[in-house]
Amino acid sequence: MAPITVSRVINKSGPFSEDVQSRVEAAIAELGYVPNTLARSLRSKRTHTLALVVTDITNPFFTSIARGVEDTASDAGFTVIYCNTDESESEEKKYLSMLLQKQVDGILLVPARSSTQPVEFIKAQNTPVVVLDRRIPETETDVVRCDSENGAYQLARLLLDLGHKRIAVLSGPVEVSTAVDRVAGFQRAMREAGIDDLADAVYHGPYSQAGGYAMSKQVLSKQPCPTALLAGNNFIAVGALQAIHELGMQVPEDIAIVAFDDLPSALVISPFLTVMAQPGYAMGKIATELLLDRLSGKHTGPFQEVVLPTELIVRRSSGNQREIESL
Repeated sequence: MAPITVSRVINKSGPFSEDVQSRVEAAIAELGYVPNTLARSLRSKRTHTLALVVTDITNPFFTSIARGVEDTASDAGFTVIYCNTDESESEEKKYLSMLLQKQVDGILLVPARSSTQPVEFIKAQNTPVVVLDRRIPETETDVVRCDSENGAYQLARLLLDLGHKRIAVLSGPVEVSTAVDRVAGFQRAMREAGIDDLADAVYHGPYSQAGGYAMSKQVLSKQPCPTALLAGNNFIAVGALQAIHELGMQVPEDIAIVAFDDLPSALVISPFLTVMAQPGYAMGKIATELLLDRLSGKHTGPFQEVVLPTELIVRRSSGNQREIESL
């Protein structure tokens, strides 16, 4: 069989019959042949590889995003490289440099901070990039995220409607857009309810269990103690629950808690958390489709910002605390 015929079958680049395809595939299986993707990429100037850079791959929210990215990329014939920055700008820079050296075709980035530098660095190499989950002000790029400000507003409104007035928000780093937006939504709801003194109501820390624990220890030492907490993400909520239990308090009897991001059923802690769930899988899928459209030339127009809706899921942790006003 002519080499050019074999090449056509392997690369699906020309006409061939089903019989020829079957014979070539049988020979490949018998010989254990592995195509030289490096040589192929040198010819096409494509590696058919995308990169997903996230801040904490252990967080189920980012795991869900990763699944949406991988499924969509795989359907299009692309593989995905995963990088975890641990919310570190230096780790982010290291990974981006490595990925660009490896000539990935495109990058999906959850930025560690709101700096424009990482996106501009990627764009300077003529590599398409889509930002996930977070905004980067004053940077022109495709973005897929949820409405953090409105989601936090709805969580705060729920607590207010349940009768709480002493509410504290435990948010992420002040340099991260989602943390800022969630505080803004909380403050808007509180001020609409006529509660303007928020000096001891806003806390910033890492988007982590340790961060949630430390912030909760600080806020629960205040007098009077808040009757409800709004956690900026699921890991902060887990840390807050640890601190609450250590202090001998019960949820929701002594204090209510609500949070951004849901937890997988295998990790759900009793009482079930009231959450503002974000569609992580859809976020990853849409972001990958945007990136692939840029790569194929299907979309060459203005940059897009896709803002997905969140879903309020009310469970036991928010309680029904109208009687708490008398405490």
